Amino acid sequence: MKLIRHPNVIRMFEVMASKTKIYIVLEFVTGGELFDKIATKGRLKEDEARKYFQQLINAVDYCHSRGVCHRDLKPENLLLDANGVLKVSDFGLSALPQQVREDGLLHTTCGTPNYVAPEVINNKGYDGAKADLWSCGVILFVLMAGYLPFEESNLLSLYKKIFKAEFTCPPWFSSSAKRLVKRILDPNPQTRITIAELIENDWFKKGYQPPVFQQEEVSLDDVDSVFDESAESQNLVVERREEHPTTPLTMNAFELISTSQGLNLSSLFEKHMGFVKRETRFTSKRPANEIISKIEEAAVPLGFGVKKNNYKMKLQAEKTGRKGHLSVATEIYEVAPSLFMVELRKAGGDTLEFHKAQKHIHVLI
Repeated sequence: MKLIRHPNVIRMFEVMASKTKIYIVLEFVTGGELFDKIATKGRLKEDEARKYFQQLINAVDYCHSRGVCHRDLKPENLLLDANGVLKVSDFGLSALPQQVREDGLLHTTCGTPNYVAPEVINNKGYDGAKADLWSCGVILFVLMAGYLPFEESNLLSLYKKIFKAEFTCPPWFSSSAKRLVKRILDPNPQTRITIAELIENDWFKKGYQPPVFQQEEVSLDDVDSVFDESAESQNLVVERREEHPTTPLTMNAFELISTSQGLNLSSLFEKHMGFVKRETRFTSKRPANEIISKIEEAAVPLGFGVKKNNYKMKLQAEKTGRKGHLSVATEIYEVAPSLFMVELRKAGGDTLEFHKAQKHIHVLI
């Protein structure tokens, strides 16, 4: 849950432990389960069902982008906040990439029988993302029908229906909704619709509202002031500011140490830094002007617009990503006469997309 910060996933704030107990501090969600809404009011109108389904797919797609498969999606695990916003909860059966075997599949049979995908029951391995999507399809059916597509008192009979995808959409489903449900509840995971295809589906896109992410607490006063000549930031140290610097700012030893946590410089110039959060730094022996050119050369094919101001750059993705447009702030510092430090900071957008972009830029430099 610490890997996932999404408006449609219940947020975990802290984990604490005593000798006998583990305390998990979660977001306080007051609207109850989506299951209760169906149980008390019956089936939802198609537009309302679609709204919840869109939020569910947003959350599940984001989880999958982080390598997390939920594996127990059902209305009882979908909560509603005070504003009626859907929140996916209960990651007790979720799987991480480390649990995938050499064949690239998960092998633990788990989940709730009525919502579980046929390949999960089959005991031959399954793709967790495709199995999650099947469960989403069952949830969509339940929201619009008010009852389960697969229901039998005998477990063996239930599994036979699931294996064959034996279900009938009620007459009040629109024709486009029927087609979509049948594409999701395809018993063959190889031909089942993918989330990428689902997001482009006309029925799904109707009235779609992208998720609204909380603004990250990142100070970009220095970057914004460089590219906004009309604004003068009050939060900047200006003792070395020049009108038109001809070389990158020189970083002295004290400033260099301040960029490293705990005065430990070992992580500052690692060639392979692994997972990056909001910023990364690396060094280059190329001339500063050549570094600028190389960053631009790497960024443009990735779909970034580039703004340059001396030895600062702002890269803005033209296409919308999972958290809006990815924006990267870049600055070059002179550490020694023939050594420069390149700093890349995520100014906006998705962390995973930033991670992929910075790796590509790093390779070229």
